[in-house]
Amino acid sequence: MKGERKGKRRIRLFPKRGYILFLVGILVGFLIFALISAIFEGVGVRAIEFLYTSEKQSWLEEVTPIFEHWYFTEYGERISIKLTVTGTHDSVVQILWGNVKPVAWSPASSIWIPYLNLMWEKLGNQEKIAPDIWNRTVLSPLVIAGWRSLIEEHSIASFDDLFDLARIHDFKYGHPDPRDSNGGTMAVALEFAEAAQKLPENLTIDDFKDESILELVSLLESKAVYYGRSTGFFGRWAAENGPSSISFFSVYENVVLDNSLKAEKKWGQALVAIYPENGTLFTDHPFVILDAPWVESWQKEVAQQYLSFLLRNDNQLKAQQYGFRPANPNVFLNTTIFNESNGVRANITDVQRLNPLEGEALEALFTVWIKVKNQGI
Repeated sequence: MKGERKGKRRIRLFPKRGYILFLVGILVGFLIFALISAIFEGVGVRAIEFLYTSEKQSWLEEVTPIFEHWYFTEYGERISIKLTVTGTHDSVVQILWGNVKPVAWSPASSIWIPYLNLMWEKLGNQEKIAPDIWNRTVLSPLVIAGWRSLIEEHSIASFDDLFDLARIHDFKYGHPDPRDSNGGTMAVALEFAEAAQKLPENLTIDDFKDESILELVSLLESKAVYYGRSTGFFGRWAAENGPSSISFFSVYENVVLDNSLKAEKKWGQALVAIYPENGTLFTDHPFVILDAPWVESWQKEVAQQYLSFLLRNDNQLKAQQYGFRPANPNVFLNTTIFNESNGVRANITDVQRLNPLEGEALEALFTVWIKVKNQGI
């Protein structure tokens, strides 16, 4: 029996120490190689951070690598544009809290520039962080979207018409929550402007306390069936669920472009854009090179080159494929995209482009929103 036991091979539960050391060596070598590769990959590459909003994400992700290659070819220097995407209101908060330190900032609309400066100064800063000189990159007006049959039946041409309709008729309305969405902020700003019979730029804090104005805005908001986080949701929702789900909604023009034909195919009638006859606000996607303590002069120079690249004719043409109108006046509008068959108008030169609210007025809008919103949703 003892001889038999000696003849049996002992089964090891663990490999010998030499094997373990060998495996550890391979692992350490791999980690060192990966670390060295990462270090040398970044050598000679200078980066700037660009904080922007999600509406233009697809366009920027297409053209930014082309810019980086162009810059290297032109100047022999490697540049990296760090694209950081977030919501417009959140972008303001992130800058103020110091969570991000971008060289350039592009909210969806220039209405946020005075608001950022106001909040920046309230933190004790003496100078503006967003300078007065900035450039638009692409354009998309805020429109009233709705079903063609309802718009024609009720002759809807402005927010004033929606106020009048709300007094005598029931319908379903919607727009994003202004606390979460630039589109929602612009929609509510236009509601207040038309209720006060003023231009948005002339709205004051007192207008947001005027009970007659609050009553009119509240009347329209009482027809709201949902407040979402984005304008894109409303277009998809309407196209999928039809006229019984929502009658009118305030969104960007490109949302109508994306969903008009889908709606017509499914429901036999298209969604169309109404450009408010009293004027509208535009998402002009400003490119703002910040005057912030963390921004260096060379970074401003690169950011200026990046802006010029975005405004180039070829890149402005690319933007139209994503539903944006060109900000460069030398670029022709692609009328195969922008036409009435797609629910929008090509020529909107008769639509008055309104100027943004003052920072104090925008702050008052956020404060009073909880009072005028539909309390049931």
